[in-house]
Amino acid sequence: MKRELTCIICPIGCSLEVEIEDGVVKSVKGNTCIRGKKYAETECTAPMRTVTTTMKCDDGSVVPVKTDAPIPKEKMFELMEIVNNSVAHLPISVGDVIIENVFGCNIVATKNM
Repeated sequence: MKRELTCIICPIGCSLEVEIEDGVVKSVKGNTCIRGKKYAETECTAPMRTVTTTMKCDDGSVVPVKTDAPIPKEKMFELMEIVNNSVAHLPISVGDVIIENVFGCNIVATKNM
């Protein structure tokens, strides 16, 4: 099976052609650096995502938050359910951990509130 991707690791945005056989990446073409090859291999076998969203605060406002590390793509909806059912307590500073250890990462604030 062949899969076409656009690399998102740097601004070049290389067009990648990935050959996959029995769930294993056999070749990657089109990358101009090693990071593109690694991105293609990960994206085709175990895609990961950094999630950015907002979270309710105890005063009714919302604070922008993100994961401090990528999580498995298939866990995104579960993570969003956890965030949507949680409330952040003010005051908050950028980088504060709002929720600890969710799928191997923390949910952190990206704005002072």
